[in-house]
Amino acid sequence: MPIERMESALDDMLSWLAREPANELGNVIIRYRQIIDRTEAACAEATRRFDKAGGYKADGAVGMVSWLREKGKLSGGAAAERVEMARQLKELPRTEEALSRGEIGYQHAVTMARTAEHLGPVAVRKAETTLLKAAEAMDPGQFVTVAKNFEHQVDADAALTESNRADQRRWLQIGEPVNGLARIEGQLVAEAAASLRTAMEPFMKPRKGDERSAGQRAHDALAELARRAGRGHANGADSGNGAGPRPQLIVTTSVDTLAGIAGAPAGQLQWGGTIPAETVRRMGCDAAITRITGIGELEHEITHASRTTPPSMRRAMVARDGHCIFPGCDRPPPWCDAHHLKFWADSGPTKLENLGLVCGEHHRKVHEEGWTLERKDGRWVAKPPPVRVMPRSRTG
Repeated sequence: MPIERMESALDDMLSWLAREPANELGNVIIRYRQIIDRTEAACAEATRRFDKAGGYKADGAVGMVSWLREKGKLSGGAAAERVEMARQLKELPRTEEALSRGEIGYQHAVTMARTAEHLGPVAVRKAETTLLKAAEAMDPGQFVTVAKNFEHQVDADAALTESNRADQRRWLQIGEPVNGLARIEGQLVAEAAASLRTAMEPFMKPRKGDERSAGQRAHDALAELARRAGRGHANGADSGNGAGPRPQLIVTTSVDTLAGIAGAPAGQLQWGGTIPAETVRRMGCDAAITRITGIGELEHEITHASRTTPPSMRRAMVARDGHCIFPGCDRPPPWCDAHHLKFWADSGPTKLENLGLVCGEHHRKVHEEGWTLERKDGRWVAKPPPVRVMPRSRTG
């Protein structure tokens, strides 16, 4: 059997590897990785056929994922990932062929499969050649950004729905210290992760003679942020109005995205990842905007910068509103953004009558979740979005 010959060859490779000089193993590692990726393609086909035939039932398993988790010695997430990829690759023959030839890696194929799960394989097949060319030229992390941008351009509503679902899965937990160490676990939304990394970055650089590991430097950077935040609060640096300096989070976007035009690309976060157009529009409510209107021969940029909400106007808004204006919310000004009732990209002016303090959670509701917020007879009224059926994964 071919698989027995592969096992025998692997034994031979391990013996041969032990005799090879260490400084000549670079090419060996690359070729090993290609072999592993090509094997994943064969395993995907076998998984798909075994799953369709219900072969897992003979071992008493209730599904392919649970069977693969036990028999394949995989975590639940890794087993589910392989089963879903196997199913989606049936509808993406060019992607499966590219994986089997070693032209793309396993993680590239997973990204293609997830894109097909979100948009439907028909939409992905139309752009499969272009996407695969990008995959061949990029590492998997870079390719995820390309795929997410493609999803946003094809179906911005579906991309927003996925982002909102991810927002519901956010969590963070700091455990009790054990043996002098406390564990931090959680999942951050892309925006929060980028903000945290931006704030930590200045404190993560190694000093001269620094013997700390990268993980230790990250730990110390987070602790330094907490210490500085505590000192700032104690010294009254923010004065309670939320107008003090904020961490700079850089988002690259297009004018079409800010205007909410269909087919516009997603916003690009500085540290990787994409965010939907509505998230970009929310963040643009209270941010410094730099518009690149031209680039010379790699010499300079021509830019125009503006502050959408000046500190003086924010102070006036704080004095007027006092807290988040969303009905029933009393979160204080430092927790709030300046929200444009009519977004400035839609010709809404940056004037006090068009601004309101909105906390982060309610700001997201107004933008990503489709709520409307308006002032009537001196009172703030919030209306939920029309009920709509959440899109499901598409096939065919």
